[in-house]
Amino acid sequence: MSGLTTPTSVPFPRLRPWLLAAVPLLLLVAYLVLMDNGAISQTGNYLHELMHDGRHLLGVPCH
Repeated sequence: MSGLTTPTSVPFPRLRPWLLAAVPLLLLVAYLVLMDNGAISQTGNYLHELMHDGRHLLGVPCH
């Protein structure tokens, strides 16, 4: 098969900025879905219900 290519590795210094940006973003998303009970998502009922349903989907108790 002539269309196959060999995988190349990405050096860690090129990944570092992406990892440093992704970690706080993932922590914020985890907080919003798992812990927020209206402290941040009180701007509207839709966002609150979306986070509430996300907790139920992940099996996290919220009541």
